[in-house]
Amino acid sequence: MEKTIVKFGEVDGKVVDLITLSNKNGMKVSVTNYGCIVTSIEVPGRDGKAADVVLGYESLEKYLAGHPFFGAIAGRFANRVQDGKFSLDDYTYQLETNEPPTVQHLHGGSKGFDKYVWGYDLEETEDAILVHFHRISVDGESGYPGTLDVTHTIGLDEENQLHYNFRAHTDKPTVINLVNHSYYNLAGHDSGSVAGHQLTLGADFYTPVAENMIPTGEILKLADTGLDFRTAAKIGDNMEKVEGGAFDFNFILNGAKKEGEYTFAADLYDPESGRFMTVLTTQPAIQFYNGFKLSNKPWFGRNGYKYEAFGGLCLETQGFPDSPNKAHFPSPRLNPGEIYEHKTIHRFGTR
Repeated sequence: MEKTIVKFGEVDGKVVDLITLSNKNGMKVSVTNYGCIVTSIEVPGRDGKAADVVLGYESLEKYLAGHPFFGAIAGRFANRVQDGKFSLDDYTYQLETNEPPTVQHLHGGSKGFDKYVWGYDLEETEDAILVHFHRISVDGESGYPGTLDVTHTIGLDEENQLHYNFRAHTDKPTVINLVNHSYYNLAGHDSGSVAGHQLTLGADFYTPVAENMIPTGEILKLADTGLDFRTAAKIGDNMEKVEGGAFDFNFILNGAKKEGEYTFAADLYDPESGRFMTVLTTQPAIQFYNGFKLSNKPWFGRNGYKYEAFGGLCLETQGFPDSPNKAHFPSPRLNPGEIYEHKTIHRFGTR
């Protein structure tokens, strides 16, 4: 394992670094301590040539100018909270409603965890390098209760496994849901649509949403729907079965499991390059978003390549959306004395 660290820029007088990890197989991952953003993941294909398989930018200035969460952490509560409201112990908290034209709270607000400079330290083992990002989210930040001590670990090992780990504790009851929000295109970030990728999800059920993208509270079967990825399906084929070809759904992962135990979440495969990405997680759900909104604004990525709709997809391991307001969903509540801890592995290779 090797690492390099270079200065990426500054934000409010704080130094932002770019840390690149590389292994013996030619895989490279670059991350920055601004928003814990994964800026680049280079993976060799079947032909031995490496391609960058995540959407992103080559400079800090472009990230500061705004982006749709390319590679960033989302929190304190990722995904959506209806009307930006939730109650704990008979007190109702009002968060920012930052997803127009609806009035929902999205990904922690307009200044969520993705827009802070994090401290970090490195842990090097015989077969892995881990970057431990850390910060204190103070009581009342973005409207959330409790001072939250957070560590987000991103690491690469010699088995082409990319690790996303989260750990936090609080001094008063709060809600928490942390995810990495990378957009993947296994053919390469500049290769166009992901419709030709094949996807398998370890889920038999999903949580349908209303027009405002808030879960209705129902839990429905995937069988006989266009959302069925229980066995490998070409994404483009299923896109023809849903309105506008748009996927942005929460899939409930199968199987009761012990706390901290990994379960299969997803397998993504690009037949052209031969690259695959298998996702394992301790989380109860995964959000599959196929990037259908990318054409809403002109996003010009690395080397000036314009990202269009369906140019990258997200597989966000997570707690359920709007779970602070749905008592029958897995609870996102974190109490003092408890530890929030979840781990996800993205395993890359070729077939």
